[in-house]
Amino acid sequence: MAAGLAVTAAALVAAGSGGAEGARGHPDAGARPTAAAAREPQRVETVKAPVRIADAAAVRLLRPGDRVDVIAADGGGQARVVAAGARVMQVPDVDPTENGALLVLSVPRPAAARLAGAGAGSRLAVTLC
Repeated sequence: MAAGLAVTAAALVAAGSGGAEGARGHPDAGARPTAAAAREPQRVETVKAPVRIADAAAVRLLRPGDRVDVIAADGGGQARVVAAGARVMQVPDVDPTENGALLVLSVPRPAAARLAGAGAGSRLAVTLC
């Protein structure tokens, strides 16, 4: 019986988070991230960003779930990608009397800020991914 207790005690120490304090069950004692936790991707907070796209006909091609790159073009002919791989959440009805068309995208919070800034001074276009 003593041998069984010794083996059990050794197994508990080995399975603990390290050291004698870990074996006593102290939650912070010797806590180290596991290899599996280190491999897990970190979640990025996403937000829904309404974006006005200059070409309403291009927006009519989109459906919720599509992935798009949003490109900002300034008046000087320069273009840059301001959001890559954004997921289309909603495609509101296009009003033919409005300039362009509204699109709701799910993007990381930093990309939403870039979209808002680019939309204020540039014409926005989309490409399907």
